Amino acid sequence: MGSLAVVAAVLGVVPPVSVAWLAPMLAVHLLWTALFLRVLLREGPLPRWLVAGDVAITVALCLAQRHLVAEDALDSGSSFVAGLVTMTIVVAGVAWRARVAVPVGLVVAGAYLAGVRIASPTHDVVGTLGIHLVQLLAIVMLMTLLRRAVASTDRFLRERARAEIVLMVDGLRREDELKQISSIHETSLHTLTMVGMGTYDAPSPTLRAQVAHDLTALEKLRDTPLADSSPIALDTLLDQVAGRASGLDVHRELTPETVPGDVAERFARAVTEALANVALHAGVREAELVSSRSGGEIRVEVADAGRGFDQERLPPDRFGVRGSILEAMRSLQGGGAEISSGAHGTRVRLWWRP
Repeated sequence: MGSLAVVAAVLGVVPPVSVAWLAPMLAVHLLWTALFLRVLLREGPLPRWLVAGDVAITVALCLAQRHLVAEDALDSGSSFVAGLVTMTIVVAGVAWRARVAVPVGLVVAGAYLAGVRIASPTHDVVGTLGIHLVQLLAIVMLMTLLRRAVASTDRFLRERARAEIVLMVDGLRREDELKQISSIHETSLHTLTMVGMGTYDAPSPTLRAQVAHDLTALEKLRDTPLADSSPIALDTLLDQVAGRASGLDVHRELTPETVPGDVAERFARAVTEALANVALHAGVREAELVSSRSGGEIRVEVADAGRGFDQERLPPDRFGVRGSILEAMRSLQGGGAEISSGAHGTRVRLWWRP
């Protein structure tokens, strides 16, 4: 839109347009447009400082209309400045929430009307003001609905991912229970069956050793924690999580490790969110998942070589990084998480010390 505005301004150079005013202002506007596109393509979401600069340039162009816009274009409302005002109002509504976008939009609309009155005191500005107010109201309402929809979708996806993790954890618990039942069957029940069948008709060292082994297995089963904190194979759980990552080839290097169930769930939730962020925002189709133990501390890392992000610019309603990764791990006693991101990719580090 910025380049089109420059072309329209050049084509509209007729008296009383002042080239001495128009040329430098168009040069500044063209350079800003190039910067706007470069930052937008590299960083994704619109940085607020960039939008603020766009607003300032548009306001300056509005107030200088008597030097920049021909009389006919001013009367018909078809000048390049009028087009820029509309786009600036839209961009402000996209970048900022209503409490900021509305006053900013009113300032831009007011600057346009003031510039028109300065250039042509008899020009009717009521109709133009109404159009700008409708544009402002429409973009603010649209973005409010979109933000609510995005937040609702985020919540749904988080709950779905959490439910899938719970199902995976329950599956691993059932496998462990079956192994324990099988162990009982192969040990104590087998021994009792042999005794009942008369295989041992007198005490023997073999029977004594087998009974001691069976008793140890039963005591271990008795001391097994409740389901909520029963041990889970973390490497198996993370392998399943990586296998469910849609659109990603996840290279895994997982060290066999058993942790309490609630700890395993927190690790799984954080890894799920980290892999989802790679798939959606990093612009790559590969990621690395590594787990290890060092100095008694269990560590898990998710890394990618895609485009990074600025944590300070994350919208407050985007819960994923803060809630599903940082807060989820930091709420564990002995747990923690940190995220480093830059031009060479993003690395999510998770840890827990028993």
